[in-house]
Amino acid sequence: MVARNPLLTAPPYEVEMSLKTLGANLRTARLRRNLSLQQVAEKVGVGRHVVSSAEKGKPSTGIAIYAAILWALGLIDQLSVVADPNHDEEGKALAKPRERARAGTAKGLSDDF
Repeated sequence: MVARNPLLTAPPYEVEMSLKTLGANLRTARLRRNLSLQQVAEKVGVGRHVVSSAEKGKPSTGIAIYAAILWALGLIDQLSVVADPNHDEEGKALAKPRERARAGTAKGLSDDF
């Protein structure tokens, strides 16, 4: 018997809540556009149950499905801000001590090719 990925069966609470929020947001966007599950599924090229699973925030739904639904709803540009290094304050703070203050000094030209 193959063991299931624990991330799919019991994800961390924050992950589970984020997926549920994303799914609810996708559902709201679909309904505001007056689109049925079937219409979005056809545009994405999947079954209606796949879109429904994404809207429920199921962890087993692949990231490509979420991205395709965003695309179908005209929201794909919002995906580019996920994990944007410019908004990663912790990462920037951790990298700061390793950044060089200025460029290194020139050691002279060399004709050695």
